[in-house]
Amino acid sequence: MRLLLDTHVFLWATHEPERLSDHVRELLLNTDNQLYFSLASCWEISAKQSLGKLHLAKPLEHLITDEIAANGLRLVPIELSHLVRVGRLPFLHRDPFDRLLVAQAQIDDFTLVSKDGWVAQYDVATAW
Repeated sequence: MRLLLDTHVFLWATHEPERLSDHVRELLLNTDNQLYFSLASCWEISAKQSLGKLHLAKPLEHLITDEIAANGLRLVPIELSHLVRVGRLPFLHRDPFDRLLVAQAQIDDFTLVSKDGWVAQYDVATAW
């Protein structure tokens, strides 16, 4: 399964794994699954850090490269097709980062791993 991690899922997996559901922990540990992380989430983390809303134990670039090395995490670039899809999504949710994750999951055939209930309102495979 191709799993696109919502920003909070990535942060919880790396800093507070006890906040993840048992099902998500199983998915993340299953080596048959491929783990993906969007550059949109990197952007979101960076924005929250600059606003003082988020503090990480190490710099973001080290956290990401460590996860790539340790867990085979794959980065998803932001493509024009993703941005066009965001504009075509029903306006069910205001957060631009989350809307971009939905668009990426739809276009690139990911299962979006998220605790956020609003995700199920979109035509996208989800897991929690």
